[in-house]
Amino acid sequence: MNVLPAEEFCNHIQGEWSRSRTGRTFDNVNPADTRDIVGRFQASSADDAHAAVAAAAAAFDGWKRTPIGRRARILEAAAAYLEAHADRFAAELTREEGKPLSLSRDEFLRSAQTLRFYATEGQTFSGETYPNDDPDLLVYSQREPLGVVTVISPWNFPVSIPSRKIAPALIAGNTVVFKPSSDAPLSGLRLTEALVQAGLPKGVLNFITGRAAEVGPVITESPQIRAVSFTGSTTAGEQIHRAVAMTTRTQMELGGKNPLIVMEDADLDRAVDLVVKGGFSLSGQACTGTSRVLVVPAVKAEFTRRLVEKVRGLKIGSGMTTGMDLGPLATAGQLDTVLGYIEIGRREATLLCGGERLQGPDYEHGYYVSPAVFADVTQQMRIAREEIFGPVIALIEVRDYADALAQANDTEYGLSAAIATRNPRYMHDFANDIQAGTVKINRTTTGNLINAPFGGLKRSSTSTFRESGRAGLEFYTQIKTVYRGC
Repeated sequence: MNVLPAEEFCNHIQGEWSRSRTGRTFDNVNPADTRDIVGRFQASSADDAHAAVAAAAAAFDGWKRTPIGRRARILEAAAAYLEAHADRFAAELTREEGKPLSLSRDEFLRSAQTLRFYATEGQTFSGETYPNDDPDLLVYSQREPLGVVTVISPWNFPVSIPSRKIAPALIAGNTVVFKPSSDAPLSGLRLTEALVQAGLPKGVLNFITGRAAEVGPVITESPQIRAVSFTGSTTAGEQIHRAVAMTTRTQMELGGKNPLIVMEDADLDRAVDLVVKGGFSLSGQACTGTSRVLVVPAVKAEFTRRLVEKVRGLKIGSGMTTGMDLGPLATAGQLDTVLGYIEIGRREATLLCGGERLQGPDYEHGYYVSPAVFADVTQQMRIAREEIFGPVIALIEVRDYADALAQANDTEYGLSAAIATRNPRYMHDFANDIQAGTVKINRTTTGNLINAPFGGLKRSSTSTFRESGRAGLEFYTQIKTVYRGC
């Protein structure tokens, strides 16, 4: 393999691409082949973070007063930029995160669609007028931006998740400090680049990379920060939520242990497809990914046979190779975590297939593991209760719908849940009874619409403000009520 010199990428603060004051950098490596350094990024310090917050604070008044039509045109132009460069950016995303190239391209196109959605929807999002008995009095509410907001995004969807956070923040008139995951920062940089190229004024969007321990407290706890939108682990989200000021809003999209129930009347081939797509797409590294499959006795044996056959036929390899169903895990840490849980599962339950660190010329420099299916799992086992965030499915036998629902709800998480059934009664009851913020009927637990609210219950979210759709705009605005007399 020919290894090219790694390109160095900068922070973007106060309208300038600049190196960290520390003079230090870190490498972003390709999880499919760790000899390939995707890029070298700034190992920023608290001083860099303070500069980013100060730049956003200084830019707020001007951006707040910028006509909304101009804000919308900037989002539209940024969307066009992403679309024009989708192929190149997708290849970079696959190199830094590992997902198949087709999914990377779809993610950039979806992110462009998100920018366009908020460019339009933001111009219709306003206050109300209120009837009253005084003919000389006009009472109305108006929505105003909060100020400086912080966006902290994960590595698994490194452009689509920040897009759905940053776009509503900007169209509403806020300024942004954006910190992507250090495990996939280049895609976030490309999103920033698109907005800068579209004409975003200096300081309105500030991009900074580095360790959360170094920059995190500054960009979440500084007095100028009025809101924090975070997607990541429940532990980290709870720490941020506890640390911020009372006047700082939080929007936390956190972990999940998402169930899919397979009833006796389900289309079994379709149910298998739902499990494979929901559990193994992105190598199981999705917060809404299927991890528990609850099956009634009448179809358990046949469903299990079909599932194992399907899983054994999945193709695993570099996301740059056409036809691969699964790529590598994103980081060495993810690989260790997943292999550790597979060992726990071997002691707790019965491994039907997979669960191996892959060897050979195509795998020796990457973080590859074969997708695992465990049977004889009970709800008390660790592999049924703890978020693994990898290609591991736990099969749990349930007596009937009532037992399935009770076990599906027996978790500290409540992000996404699904059921496979033809019975309208099961469909109706499931939508009402399941404790999850996203409910799917004959669909995968993964995926959500741009124009629909997204968020979880219990420890999967702060249960305050939702992301996506018009709900995403609510988080970034505050209401002022005006009484205007003659």
